[in-house]
Amino acid sequence: QFVESGGGLVQPGDSLRLSCIASGFGFKTATVSWARQAPGKGLETIAMISGDGEVTSYANAVEGRFTISRDNDKNTLYLQMTNLMPEDTATYYCAREPGIRGRGQGTQVTVSL
Repeated sequence: QFVESGGGLVQPGDSLRLSCIASGFGFKTATVSWARQAPGKGLETIAMISGDGEVTSYANAVEGRFTISRDNDKNTLYLQMTNLMPEDTATYYCAREPGIRGRGQGTQVTVSL
């Protein structure tokens, strides 16, 4: 249902934009999210956006640095990440809410010198 892309190896302080193309469900009306799983840790939701894009929420760890957005005409979800830190290293997924459902293969983000 989701195909994530845009990850890579970056240095601390760099920026990245992740993209996610959705298919197979009513994307335009669905609340969707970005979640991540760091090595040895559980899956955590870091950003969420309503179907119309009007309402967003963020985990404390990324508030002020990451921005979630969507283009319903393109069935695409985005995550603009700035001021990346080593603790942002993780595999990033997009998913339907509630319950982090239907996530794809993910895209790896590694933040390291």
